[in-house]
Amino acid sequence: MKVYGIKTCGSVRKAIKFFKENNIEFEFIDFKKAKVGKDEIDKWLEKVSIDTLFNNRGTKYRTLKLKELNLDDAGKKEWLIKENMLIKRPVIEYKDDVVVAFSEEKYKSIFV
Repeated sequence: MKVYGIKTCGSVRKAIKFFKENNIEFEFIDFKKAKVGKDEIDKWLEKVSIDTLFNNRGTKYRTLKLKELNLDDAGKKEWLIKENMLIKRPVIEYKDDVVVAFSEEKYKSIFV
C-alpha cells in the first residue's frame, strides 16, 4: 500500500495514525519530496473522478485564484499535474484501487 500526501496535512496524519494503530504496513510518498506526474494522476483518474481528486477547498486553490478560472475537467487535470498541492489528501493506492481523503469508517471497512 502506498500513501501519498504531505506530513503537515491533518488528514494525512490521521490516516498514518490509523494505519499504525491497526498495524497496517504502508509506504509514504511525500508530495513535497517526490512530485507526482501525469502517468500517476492518469492512473488515479481511472479509479476516481477528477472532482474527488481535485482539492478546491485548500489554501493552494485560493492563493492561485483558480475559482476565477472556472476550470473544466481537463483544466483541473493540468493543474493537478503542475501543482501537486491541489491533490486532495491522502491518496492511497491499495490493491487495485485508489482511496482519496480520510474517513475512519471507510478505512475500517476497507483496510481492517
